[in-house]
Amino acid sequence: MERALAEAAAAGDAGEVSVGAVVIKDGQLIATGQNRNLRDHDPSAHAEIVALRAAGAALANHRLEGCEMCVIIEPCAMCAGALVHGRIKRLIYGARDPKAGAVDSMMQVVNHPRLNHRMQVTGGVLEDRCAAILREFFQTRRKIKE
Repeated sequence: MERALAEAAAAGDAGEVSVGAVVIKDGQLIATGQNRNLRDHDPSAHAEIVALRAAGAALANHRLEGCEMCVIIEPCAMCAGALVHGRIKRLIYGARDPKAGAVDSMMQVVNHPRLNHRMQVTGGVLEDRCAAILREFFQTRRKIKE
């Protein structure tokens, strides 16, 4: 989660929403991601998607079996669906997202009973720090707009 927080800080420094993610396999970091929506002009370039794409390239496989993802905020529906399709073994996230979270908060895409893949989920890891980096980003952004 520390590396995901570092990716989030780098995204914020680049003017993106401060979200970072990492993919780990067999205890080794294989991919990182940070929000790149603005830089890439891509609505799908969430940190999780960026990390999944890098992990797929690193493993030369679209199935990421045995991989774990750490991300600082509960994934949205798009990212949760991508985690399911990628066959991620375990999701670890920091802060809950009551407005768009699709793991536990707003809806349950991950581990939905009608989907064919199940993953372990651990939420609330370094939750205060993860929430703080996002809160600080949006507070700063609001001050700039004033």
